[in-house]
Amino acid sequence: MPSFFIDRPIFAWVVALFICLVGAISIPLLAVAQYPIIAPPSISISTSYPGASPENLYNSVTRLIEEELNGAANILNFESTSDSLGQVEIIANFKPGTDTSQASVEVQNRLKRVEARLPRAVIQQGILVEEASSAVLQIITLNSTDGSLDEVGLGDFMIRNVLGEVRRIPGVGRATLYSTERSLRIWIDPAKLVGYGLSADDVNKAITAQNAQVASGSIGAEPSTDTQKISAQVLVKGQLSSPDEFGAIILRANADGSTVRLRDVARIEVGGLSYQFNTRLNGKPTAGLSVLLSPKGNALATASAVEAKMKELSRFFPANISYEIPYNITPVVKASIEKVLMTLVEAVVLVFIVMFLFLQNIRYTIIPTIVVPVALLGTCATLMAVGYSINMLTMFGMVLAVGILVDDAIVVVENVERIMAEEGLPPKEATRKAMSQITGAIIGITLVLMAVFVPMAFFPGSVGIIYRQFSVTMVAAIAFSALLALSLTPALCATLLKPVEKGHGHARKGVFGWFNRVLDNSRAGYTRTVQGSLKRTGRLMLIYLVLFAGVAYGFVRLPGGFLPVDDQGFITTDVQTPSESSYARTEGAVEQVEKYLKDRAGIENVTFLTGFSFLGQGMNTAQAFITLKDWSERGPKDSAAAIVADINRDLSSIRDARISALQPPPIDNLGNSSGFSFRLQDRGQKGYAALIAASDRLVAEANASPILQKVYVEGLPPAPQVNLMIDREKAGAFGLTFEDINNTISTNLGSNYINDFPNRGRMQRVIVQADKTSRMNADDILNYNVKNSRGQLVPFSAFATIEWTKGPTQIAGFNYYPAVRISGEAKPGFTSGDAIAEMERLANKLPRGFGYEWTGQSLQEKLSGSQAPFLLALSVLVVFLLLAALYESWTIPLAVLLTIPLGIFGAVVAATLRGLSNDVYFTVGLITIIGLAAKDAILIIEFAKDCARRASRWLTRPSRRAVSDSARS
Repeated sequence: MPSFFIDRPIFAWVVALFICLVGAISIPLLAVAQYPIIAPPSISISTSYPGASPENLYNSVTRLIEEELNGAANILNFESTSDSLGQVEIIANFKPGTDTSQASVEVQNRLKRVEARLPRAVIQQGILVEEASSAVLQIITLNSTDGSLDEVGLGDFMIRNVLGEVRRIPGVGRATLYSTERSLRIWIDPAKLVGYGLSADDVNKAITAQNAQVASGSIGAEPSTDTQKISAQVLVKGQLSSPDEFGAIILRANADGSTVRLRDVARIEVGGLSYQFNTRLNGKPTAGLSVLLSPKGNALATASAVEAKMKELSRFFPANISYEIPYNITPVVKASIEKVLMTLVEAVVLVFIVMFLFLQNIRYTIIPTIVVPVALLGTCATLMAVGYSINMLTMFGMVLAVGILVDDAIVVVENVERIMAEEGLPPKEATRKAMSQITGAIIGITLVLMAVFVPMAFFPGSVGIIYRQFSVTMVAAIAFSALLALSLTPALCATLLKPVEKGHGHARKGVFGWFNRVLDNSRAGYTRTVQGSLKRTGRLMLIYLVLFAGVAYGFVRLPGGFLPVDDQGFITTDVQTPSESSYARTEGAVEQVEKYLKDRAGIENVTFLTGFSFLGQGMNTAQAFITLKDWSERGPKDSAAAIVADINRDLSSIRDARISALQPPPIDNLGNSSGFSFRLQDRGQKGYAALIAASDRLVAEANASPILQKVYVEGLPPAPQVNLMIDREKAGAFGLTFEDINNTISTNLGSNYINDFPNRGRMQRVIVQADKTSRMNADDILNYNVKNSRGQLVPFSAFATIEWTKGPTQIAGFNYYPAVRISGEAKPGFTSGDAIAEMERLANKLPRGFGYEWTGQSLQEKLSGSQAPFLLALSVLVVFLLLAALYESWTIPLAVLLTIPLGIFGAVVAATLRGLSNDVYFTVGLITIIGLAAKDAILIIEFAKDCARRASRWLTRPSRRAVSDSARS
């Protein structure tokens, strides 16, 4: 093969140019991301049961759905949340590689089987199944520039003109409105209802009957008489469209001709559909929309598409509405890729300088340098072919590959230069002879290096995705390097190099002369060391065994980890007031946090979602999404970690709220923070109270541990509850049914969705609920009235009493078991691996009946930790077998493999001194060391074999001489 290209250099150039062309075309088509899609594909199931308590919601809705999810194909785990707002959300995670569309279809089919068992209100609200991630990609806000629109008006405009457009953008998995659209709100007055002898159920029935669509048909429709000449559609206005029309609904017509209308007992307005969420941008009310990435979406492309769509839509906005995108996670992607690209350029420059320093000839240096961009472009084409993206892992692989790429070309150039200097042959003949000597070595080195990285590509799971991205990059780069070393490099040597006189050596003057003298002295010293070592092999083997034991001990003691936590340019802050807090109380705490963040250096924007947090939803929760200024504008005191520490320290003095700032995890969808994700499960049916007690004990012991810090329950605490004690015998004696009682309670307190009404081209809901003055105190409930079978109003006080209790505001489940979510992190000086081990130790001390599982990033870290030793062992085994086949020997591969622990020893020592962990990057580095160590050993063995062949016979003395000569070469 080399001879073919030596004789046809243009052909070699054409092959290289084709590789460059395909690579150049691939680069703009490659997606760009910080990390590949590592998190397991997930399906979100959400629904609501207005007015239901968390226990009722969990038992009557969540558990039924979880029963059906059990056994779904390729399901990894599922986690549920049932809260006091009547909201249910279940996230089902599937094994990596599962097609999310098929998973979504299976989930929907399983939901169909359970729908008949769910409450009617849940079916009426609908069950939403979406393919979505849990990572917030962007937050879009709408603002009223002149203050003429309130939050409801802005939210209604957003849902009409923005929400649907954003949801259609490729890559968007879910777009959630954190405001509200408009609805017709009918605020009934229970006291007035009693005065007119009416009940809430009478109001519901009247609205249902008088606000209805009428299929009126037409006159003259077939079949018709022979004399009929015309036909026309008959229109009947059944649906009402304004508060005045709804106010005119007749609730009762009296015998004297008077009527009782809806406006007599209720206040009617076009208000908000719900008042659950509020959005604030830098302290000002606004309407907010969160954009979540789909499981297969590309963050950078999707964010750019959203920005372009908002720019397009803004041209049609009224003059008094403007938009902002205050929260966007993609700048870190751009910054990361730019940084790695700069590192790649720096690596190429450094490699060029080092090669020029050793080769001391610009022509000799240019030839290996040309190989680098060609091989990298070929690697980009390979990434495009296999559907990968340009991300931190593939770019990291390219950076590491730069040094490997030039090695084969340097071996060719140096061998050609050596033959020209020693034998005086012209470049073409010298190249031909050089390639005959080293072609086998190049092929062997290539196969060994590829064999080192190939096993990484076959590991399953999310961690396997990480290794696979790196493996494919390295294998492709090495393959192109070998191809070019056998084609383009010899062709360039034969055409670009100039003849040199026999005996020609490197310069002996100037910088090169000084470098050559230092190098010769070092080579001579190294040769003497090798010669001396050959005489003391026994003692050196003892030292080797000691080092090997040190490597094993240091590797085991090295703390585990997954991926390093970096400053991503944004953080989150959770605000949680006491569980009994009202919205006004929570808003007061939010304002205090906003005031502090406004004066904190390094912060660009603060977007607050009130009523929502990663811990749960409720009136006592709020979540801040904080965008930091560009990294160039922030110093060490304004890093993400420093700001998080300052927030947690300075705002801990707020007595009426718990403030918790967190850095995001390095991988989207693997948790909401950089700490661990632990799930304590009630597997022994101990009950909610026992589960809470066990979690409190575990959290207390964890916070007392010297390894852990900031350990807390990731959820909402129990809250005061009003227990309405209904005497069913008394209710039956009054002629009341439990359904009548339930409907009255649901309407007055939980709100009741009746039907829809047309409002400016959009069908919106009609909601009936008691006015705010009639549901502020627990005693107000006893004043509600239910109409019995005889048409009489019976007050709740006649058959019910009130009892204050304390109960859950949120019930979580994990893999069908009631669970408590616990998060935390390691103290400074310890790693996430130490934290995981400590949490497991403490959890094993709990009473029988309580189990635990890991999820998110912690689960992937445990998987990566268990896979890493096997991965390293497999790489070593593959190298051994390949070398055995290459050299037809069992001893030569052992000589090669014995060098590997020395390389690992240096890596372990460096990681220990720097306080680094045994994470994914460290594992990848060790595998690279295995390949490089094997490569260097192969070169030495090849030279030793060549020197031995020159000896008279293969005996101990010639063998030692061969080893000495190979070391010097």
